[in-house]
Amino acid sequence: MEKIQISARFKIHPGKAEAFKKVVATCVVIVSEKEKGKTCSQYDWFFSSDNSESVVRETYNDSDAVLLHLGNVGEQLGQLLEMADFSAEFYGPISDELKNAVAPFKPALYSFYSGL
Repeated sequence: MEKIQISARFKIHPGKAEAFKKVVATCVVIVSEKEKGKTCSQYDWFFSSDNSESVVRETYNDSDAVLLHLGNVGEQLGQLLEMADFSAEFYGPISDELKNAVAPFKPALYSFYSGL
């Protein structure tokens, strides 16, 4: 496994779901224009039935692609973090530079072991 997969979960603060969705829409446009098909092969947002939680599933070519993504949507991520509690899981070969960049978010980091 060479790609990096991310599952990020947002527990949206009460009354913030619609504002949160507007920022997500901006993120999707940015990723579509700057990353899709180049450095990012998956960027899918999901919402719980009551809009209290959201999960984004992401797949990137490598650590550099994730760092590029963070640069592209950094402002929007800051806005989302003001409206939600955040947790994330990273899967794959994560560079030390990426580990340092995401350390403040305290994500769970998983290295590939085995599979098809």
